[in-house]
Amino acid sequence: MTDTASKPGQTEVWITGIGLATSLGEGLDANWAALQEKRINVDEKGFAPYIVHPLTPVSFDSQIPKKGDQRQMEAWQRIGTYAAGLALDSAGIKGNKDILSKIDMVVAAGGGERDLNVDTGVLTAEAKGANAPGFLNERLMSDLRPTLFLAQLSNLLAGNIAIVHGLGGTSRTFMGEEVAGADAARIALARIASGESDIALVGGSHNGERKDLLVLYEFGDFNLKDKFAPVWARKDHAGFALGSAGAFLVLESKAHAQARGAKPFARLSSVVADLARRKQPGDMAATLEQLWAKLPKREGKGAIISGATGAEPATSEERGFLKGHADFPVRSTGTMFGHTMETQFPLGIALAALSISRGALFPPNDSTGTEIEMQGAPTQIVVVGAGHWRGEGMALVEAVS
Repeated sequence: MTDTASKPGQTEVWITGIGLATSLGEGLDANWAALQEKRINVDEKGFAPYIVHPLTPVSFDSQIPKKGDQRQMEAWQRIGTYAAGLALDSAGIKGNKDILSKIDMVVAAGGGERDLNVDTGVLTAEAKGANAPGFLNERLMSDLRPTLFLAQLSNLLAGNIAIVHGLGGTSRTFMGEEVAGADAARIALARIASGESDIALVGGSHNGERKDLLVLYEFGDFNLKDKFAPVWARKDHAGFALGSAGAFLVLESKAHAQARGAKPFARLSSVVADLARRKQPGDMAATLEQLWAKLPKREGKGAIISGATGAEPATSEERGFLKGHADFPVRSTGTMFGHTMETQFPLGIALAALSISRGALFPPNDSTGTEIEMQGAPTQIVVVGAGHWRGEGMALVEAVS
């Protein structure tokens, strides 16, 4: 079990920048307005029978000015590089070479995209009987461009962010679906809390508008099909709706932020993570309880933001855990933004910090009664991230006193 929690004598870590590019909008105001209006943006036809939350139209030029840089990135890299730029802008450090030269980066990212034209051509030829010895190798060697394999590397997102925005500090990339986002936040928090780092950019991005990904997850029967429903209403219609989103945070030691006059959205107090074996029913819920027990307990008005996927049996187990903490209002990011894999946990932290900074939890968007109204301003929000088939994490986000 791994955890990072504030301890006596450790550095207080502030969230001083947030960058969001999602299916609901670009930037904090647009996303907050959409949440207040309970808007949900889904595409039920373009990838039918699968449901997808497509990225809202954005002008990548505003954060990635060079067309050449944009052309050599795949969509998930453009989304992430764009959201990272928004976070740097939000923190007031965009273009500050002194700070950017030392800012550390911890990224959660998946792999790149396949060349669907090549795949389709190979499968079509195979179906017609063109499967002579060496056929597959010959087609792959002649049809695939060499740069495709480089573009699939998960750490290229961090590389593109560094190049476009001028970051010069250390860089780490975590790969491994939902839990990668929890580990990225955990490591970034640990480095700053221990004094190893003063400031870090942490987050991830995901392109859910990919036929190859939908095919991959269909093999495990994970996709939501035919008709959209809120996450908590999918028990008899299980599955996740992939979403496109980039979510990045600027984490900073209190002293470093104060020295440059930065104002915090909230404080990131703890991140804990684990990997339940999930061999028996209840294993995941038990692990979530263990993680909950490791979070610092403080007086205040609390809430929970869940990254529940809608896939089963994970979502039912998480719902059971949440029922044991029914005094905390719950919100599901999967209902509004879709499931963004590595990005879901940083997205949850971003929304928690935004809610605390704006003095209100965004309204429920659920028909089952799992989500209830919250009166008053939250002072602490727990972000829960349980993977669709592995990995569990939690973060505690608090108001700065």
